[in-house]
Amino acid sequence: MDILNPHDKFFKETFGRVAVAKDFLYHYLPQSIVQIVDMDTLVPQKDSYINNKLRESFSDLLFSAEINAREGYIYFLFEHKSSPSRDIGFQLLKYMVEIWNTKISKEETYELPVIIPLVVYHGEKGWGMQTIGNMIPGYEELPKDVQEFVPTYKYVFHDLSKLSDEDIKGEARTRIAQTLFRDYNKDDWDFFESFFRVVAGLNELESRQAGIEYFETAVKYAFSSGKNLTPADIDIIIKRIENVYPEGSEKLMTIAEMLREEGIEKGIEKGIEKGETKALVRTAIKLLTRKFGSVPEELRVGILKLDAPTLDAMIDGILDYESLEEVKRYLQ
Repeated sequence: MDILNPHDKFFKETFGRVAVAKDFLYHYLPQSIVQIVDMDTLVPQKDSYINNKLRESFSDLLFSAEINAREGYIYFLFEHKSSPSRDIGFQLLKYMVEIWNTKISKEETYELPVIIPLVVYHGEKGWGMQTIGNMIPGYEELPKDVQEFVPTYKYVFHDLSKLSDEDIKGEARTRIAQTLFRDYNKDDWDFFESFFRVVAGLNELESRQAGIEYFETAVKYAFSSGKNLTPADIDIIIKRIENVYPEGSEKLMTIAEMLREEGIEKGIEKGIEKGETKALVRTAIKLLTRKFGSVPEELRVGILKLDAPTLDAMIDGILDYESLEEVKRYLQ
């Protein structure tokens, strides 16, 4: 049960299904866009535009579709960090240019398809639309004819953290995925109460087999959350699931031992990893403070977001740094 990047795996296994993508787009795209997108022409593309450095923070999916009776694309960018990226408008523009460049290179054409960019976010901290204009100090004060030189644009923004249960619409898989993403950071039993509540919706799916298959996907994601679960907790969860979704009981029993042994083991490893990361953060800030006298708050916040390997690399070079500017390269 690979849970090294559970958000990426669950996002792609859910929204990579054409039926789920169509259902989600129908309910959450602005109506003006829904009217010109032929959902029956939606086809997933294999390309990904996220580099390895950003893969722990972002996932993406690309679909081709007829938009206003012409070739077009819908690009999903899912940000699964706890706090928002202020450069999301810039990142999106790079990915859109790569999509267009691929089109030009493969087909030797200079007719560019329209791309509808869609950002899905489930972090704890809410945020608004972040465009390229937001990244340019004083942009709003520039004359309109000067603003025209800036390639700013808007994207469809879907903030899961702001949704109530009533706001979450669509077929069972669409609702389950959004609920679990929204509640991922809740306390142990609050999260699983959400899971019990929505998993019963799998009875609505077109076939028993489809429900069971997605049940397994959802269960693995739920147990990848690294909650502090004891073997007794696992037994309680299994009984509750058997009550709310008995159709999945056979599948549940085949993965129960895997959930107990591997799931708990992974959860323990994740807890250890988090503890090690916190220790490295403390060490990095302590050494930087000793060398430079103080560490600005903005830099401290950036260091808190780094993973263990990056923190290790930063700490190794601290004695050689001549200024705090050299630390900022690890925060890009």
